[in-house]
Amino acid sequence: MKTLLEFEKPIAELEDKLIEMRKLALDNNVDVTATVASLTEKILELKKETFSNLTRWQRVQLSRHPDRPYTFDYIEHLCDEFIELHGDRSVKDDKAMVGGFGSIDGELSVMFIGQQKGRNTKDRQYRNFGMPNPEGYRKALRLMKIAEKFNKPIVCLIDTPGAFPGIDAEERNQSEAIGHNLYTQAELKVPIISTIIGEGGSGGALAIAMGDMVLMLQYATYSVISPEGCASILWKTAEKAPEAAEQLALTAQRLKALGLIDKIVSEPVGGAHRDPEGIANSLKRSLADSLRQFQGVSLKDLLARRHERLMSYGKFKDTTNP
Repeated sequence: MKTLLEFEKPIAELEDKLIEMRKLALDNNVDVTATVASLTEKILELKKETFSNLTRWQRVQLSRHPDRPYTFDYIEHLCDEFIELHGDRSVKDDKAMVGGFGSIDGELSVMFIGQQKGRNTKDRQYRNFGMPNPEGYRKALRLMKIAEKFNKPIVCLIDTPGAFPGIDAEERNQSEAIGHNLYTQAELKVPIISTIIGEGGSGGALAIAMGDMVLMLQYATYSVISPEGCASILWKTAEKAPEAAEQLALTAQRLKALGLIDKIVSEPVGGAHRDPEGIANSLKRSLADSLRQFQGVSLKDLLARRHERLMSYGKFKDTTNP
């Protein structure tokens, strides 16, 4: 059974009517071609109107949609062949962080790294709801170093509420693991393409999101803190999350304007969950184009551009006190 967000329900009602109409016509051998065409056009118009006027909180809900494609869904479509790699060689294999070698169109061999959420309750618990522990980030770091060793570009797919905030995670030094990843990515000698495919939450997302090029799906979100977390700090209640979302620069359009991402990958009308194959094809083209831009770029230029990119984040000016 598909999950419907509140603002999707009017669209779903019309779609149900369309299905009933087609079934009725089939059962009774009645020609309803004109009516079906009219209702189909009405549904498309309602979709366009609804999804062109989403609030930031509605975009947050859409980025978390349980039917939205996850990392393995994209890898399955993107790769002709994929070999998953496991473990951080220290603690355990974190199931929330996944990765391995794969090939795109049989030509581009890359290291894929990403967070994986679960589809049902059992799978979500197994994947820890897509929230990695320190060993997950150390696993990602190990895979990055393997990619560097074999001179293969890295593709990161980001979809996480954030790093796991448990006591055990803090005891195993969660912040150090994230910081070490950022430090290492800044100096990696291979291209890094990062894509926010769903929910990009806090440092847990940033830990594998630093790249030479950052893509973002149209209805994904990317923020230093979740709206609920922000609301809990500012208003002492998570119920103010919709208000917090409106104040956070977490949408693809806003982040593109701020220069924090490079490209927005358009989603099918209604969101990625309505056409998983369509969005996978769009992402595949964007990744292939992005990877080809780094072919032939010297290591010196690659690292110089990355350093320049990182140093360009943020705006400031010097002032002199009178």
